Amino acid sequence: MFILLKKRTAKKNISEKYFILFFAVIGAIGCGMIYIYNVINSFNYDDLSSDSDNDTTEISDNQSDADNMVLNVLLLGIDGVSKGDKGRSDSILIVSLNRRHKKIKIASIMRDTWVKIPGYSNDRINSAYSLGGPKLTIDTVERNFGIGIDRYVSVNFDEFSKVVDNLGGIDIELTASEIAYINAHAADKQKLKGSGTQHLSGSQTLQYARDRDSPGSDYDRTERQRNIIVAGINKLKQANLLQLTKIVSDIAPMVTTNFKTSEITQLSSNALTYLDFETEQFRIPSDDNVESKTIDQKMVLVIKDLGKAKKDLRKFLCIKE
Repeated sequence: MFILLKKRTAKKNISEKYFILFFAVIGAIGCGMIYIYNVINSFNYDDLSSDSDNDTTEISDNQSDADNMVLNVLLLGIDGVSKGDKGRSDSILIVSLNRRHKKIKIASIMRDTWVKIPGYSNDRINSAYSLGGPKLTIDTVERNFGIGIDRYVSVNFDEFSKVVDNLGGIDIELTASEIAYINAHAADKQKLKGSGTQHLSGSQTLQYARDRDSPGSDYDRTERQRNIIVAGINKLKQANLLQLTKIVSDIAPMVTTNFKTSEITQLSSNALTYLDFETEQFRIPSDDNVESKTIDQKMVLVIKDLGKAKKDLRKFLCIKE
């Protein structure tokens, strides 16, 4: 009798331990899910429903050109924001995630490119943002270059340096001229020396992105901005999933986007796979299809053959004709 009671007591203790362990695991998973949910929902969401009274189209939930293997995201760097002023899209890039070819394609559209802005007259493409925010900017890109934009992401330049600092800085190869510009304009007391690959803080990276004084002017400036994205991707490659989640949680409040929560979750769950994709770069207008002009007392870049520009961009993005 005593032996039987002892066995039953032992079994009861084991059952209680498994019971406690089970709920501890469930609790940990629950806390983890709550944390991830809070991270994802800390992005500033904008469904673009009221950005522009002059908008003539709606952003489709379908993937670009009905290709669910390609995701085209318009990345906007916003400058000059003040009360009652949307600011200007100082940087305009298309970041295309191509799962079919396992590539991340990064294409710049130069801010002084002369285009037709829907509902308005011709102007520099960066004026679309000040006139109608991201919605009109997306419409302008789609109408002029014949591609579909699936989602957009914007970050204010005032927050940009914080984004880079949250990554722990980035490594970029610099020329002596670029280093001189960064040292003259960045707030860092520690100055860069020499040339070659340098580790940049957020403030230094911001000045690198803004540099138009080094050789190449605004043409090379757009390349610098693409280089920053590539360097950021390379930095993220070194992180594990927990570190990536922490980085996203730090950056999310600084970003505005129309990505839905479910889409962010899906992208996050596959982040380590996508970060291994090869990166490629492109620029509109290309060197062989542009001329500088003065129109309405503005220095602008006129695309000589818009049909060729459309075809070149679609080819780069691997969009089927």
